[in-house]
Amino acid sequence: MPDPAARQIAFVNAAHIYTHYSLLVLATAVLGMVAQAPEAFGREYGPILALGTGMFVLYGLGSLPMGWLAERFGRRAMMAAFFLGTGGASVLAGLAETPLTLGLALAVMGCFAAIYHPVGTAMLVEAAAASPSGKIGRAVGINGAFGNMGVALAPVVTALVAARMGWHWAFVLPGAVFIATGLLWLREPAFDAAKQAANAKPFPAIPPAIVRRAVVVLLALAAVSGLVFNAFALLLPKLMEERLAGSPDLLPVVGLLAFLATICGGLTQFTVGHLIDRQTLKNVFLPLALVQVPCLLALSVVQGWLVLPLAALMAASIFGQVTVNETMTARYVAPALRVKLYSIRFTIGFLGAASASPLVGFLHQATGSLAAPMLVLAGFGAVTFACALLFPNRREELQPELWARAGGDAAAEGAGRLVGAPARPGG
Repeated sequence: MPDPAARQIAFVNAAHIYTHYSLLVLATAVLGMVAQAPEAFGREYGPILALGTGMFVLYGLGSLPMGWLAERFGRRAMMAAFFLGTGGASVLAGLAETPLTLGLALAVMGCFAAIYHPVGTAMLVEAAAASPSGKIGRAVGINGAFGNMGVALAPVVTALVAARMGWHWAFVLPGAVFIATGLLWLREPAFDAAKQAANAKPFPAIPPAIVRRAVVVLLALAAVSGLVFNAFALLLPKLMEERLAGSPDLLPVVGLLAFLATICGGLTQFTVGHLIDRQTLKNVFLPLALVQVPCLLALSVVQGWLVLPLAALMAASIFGQVTVNETMTARYVAPALRVKLYSIRFTIGFLGAASASPLVGFLHQATGSLAAPMLVLAGFGAVTFACALLFPNRREELQPELWARAGGDAAAEGAGRLVGAPARPGG
């Protein structure tokens, strides 16, 4: 792969796998810890899962300064810190012998994992925009599929490793892979992102009112979708155990079922990435948001093998929506502000995600099942659908040259209102 830009995208895609994988090891490892180390961590699912709260809090809060840190130290250095820091913390988590040391190691891992989304996503979008095709949606879709691969692989690989080698190795082995990738990244020649961005098409002048509407919806959506995404990913292995596997001793089966459900999300992200280069974002987003409430309501009561297609459909909706949301920022926010908005948006989203671990753990401990968490998530799914309804639906997304006309129309409309002329209808 001689092209430096293509190699950078390959590392960014690998980093997306590692980010989501590292954050979800605990969700399946906890099932092994209950059986293998009850004297150290206890026998209750909820309290052990709650040890990941610090990881998700720092994962969220840590995203906020990443735009500033990237400007100060460079994106290359930040990505090196991501690979080496996340990997090192994962190894430390595997060596932990008490709840306190495990919680601290996970918190450090969350802090380093926070680097990826604001920095890596901006690097990906820049490279895609400067490519001959200029198809950001396709690049984001492929990148999203890699991230979803991390979500899908985490339960199945963790379950197999925990069952055969012990839960400690479920953290140590991926940590070693992350560190090795970081060392390879350091050997890569520097990539001139500024020169790459200079070859891209100029960003259009979008009317400020439309940008404000898009950003408000994006930020509102970030908190809700972050919680739903993370809660569903965390509870999926437990859902398969309760409704299908029937025993914590069947860890490999639980992991495989969770993998089958989640991989549908990866296929959806790839498909959605192609669709949003041909359709407006709202036209793709609405159907994805529409299925969440009925799916979650059904999953709160359904038993047996029907859980698998419902979970797959829910995963497709959640992960497909991620691709749409990241493309929203790329289409409506100028490159100079993009890293900062990614930092703010991911911070809000990850703070919502941070509440998922204690929420699922508390509701499961209080009720003894996953029915209550599913019903709560259905309420948040309704908010997601409302956000989809409010997002702009503009044909200029697909023909950016038309934004100049839209800006002129908006200015004319404002002048008309000043002199009492009737307002021009618009979308």
